[in-house]
Amino acid sequence: MFLENSIKDVQRTGWIEVIAGSMFSGKTEELIRRLKRAEIAKQRVEIFKPTIDVRYSEDEVVSHNENSIRSTPVESAFNILLMVSEVDVVGIDEAQFFDMGLVEVCNKLANSGIRVIVAGLDMDFKGKPFGPIPAMFATAEYVTKVHAICVRCGNLAQFSYRLDKSESLVLLGEKQEYEPLCRNCYNNAIKEKH
Repeated sequence: MFLENSIKDVQRTGWIEVIAGSMFSGKTEELIRRLKRAEIAKQRVEIFKPTIDVRYSEDEVVSHNENSIRSTPVESAFNILLMVSEVDVVGIDEAQFFDMGLVEVCNKLANSGIRVIVAGLDMDFKGKPFGPIPAMFATAEYVTKVHAICVRCGNLAQFSYRLDKSESLVLLGEKQEYEPLCRNCYNNAIKEKH
């Protein structure tokens, strides 16, 4: 009896993991890998993505390698709190498209004992910090920065260079619109464009 009461009194420990990098760096692939491992461990998992992300599927998170996992599209970060119940792990893809409220939402989830795994671009196409990701870096227990390969020289790439001339901050796209570049090739491409 004492042991049962002691176990009930132990509070689950939550935390935040962030997976960030450029386009084509494997962020979503790593998110899916971690979430599927949690499912194998019989943990209750919920996955969310912004409604704006409909490139591959409306109700799945899909990597460039076509691996997928079911997800729930949400309009705002605070909607996640309304949809989470009885879960052990929450995954959030394309986090850069959420508002700054995502930081508060993830902290509330982690404080309630939930493991939160967030994936997103750390920089926009101009090389500037993108959305809530920099603040997520500051509040997360674990940060994984992944890199693509520069398509021009083969070095590690950390920039998402936009081939299109659009200046809109959000432009969903693939290899026709973006290419991963290293710092040197990115700077040269910016000079050539202007």
